Amino acid sequence: MAIREIKKYPDEILKKKTEAVDDFGDDLQKLIDDMVETMYAAPGVGLAANQVGVPKRLTVIDVSVGNEETSLIVLCNPEIICHEGEEANEEGCLSIPEYTTMVKRFGKVTVKGHDRHGKEVELEADGLLARALQHEIDHLNGILFVDRIGRIKKEFFKKRYKREKAVSS
Repeated sequence: MAIREIKKYPDEILKKKTEAVDDFGDDLQKLIDDMVETMYAAPGVGLAANQVGVPKRLTVIDVSVGNEETSLIVLCNPEIICHEGEEANEEGCLSIPEYTTMVKRFGKVTVKGHDRHGKEVELEADGLLARALQHEIDHLNGILFVDRIGRIKKEFFKKRYKREKAVSS
């Protein structure tokens, strides 16, 4: 296992839709193990494959946040098949460090996909898990959480990003 570099905004790979996983062999298993290690080291509650530079429809999620028992979820080719309600909550992203903002998401979702071995799975989720699933599936579709905020907030984000980039250069 290895910790991989997490791609940061505005890296182009974060804006591109990812490709379906169709080979569940050794290369995928290594990628999954690396992503899990990278997510825990960051630390984060979710990570999409394109965040580590691999344009595949794969995500790892663990919303146990420091609990002794983990709730690791590995999903290949996930898609939301049902949703209800709406909630606004504070959200951040490993690819946009040190920035959080309120984002509206569905309150409950049902997601289908495949586990790490290609077996079909279906999950119903609410709360933090529902939010994490939607956030990571957005990544796989080339959507960042800042794409889901209002125009004025987005302008503030872009100005702040440019200012911080100029200071660090």
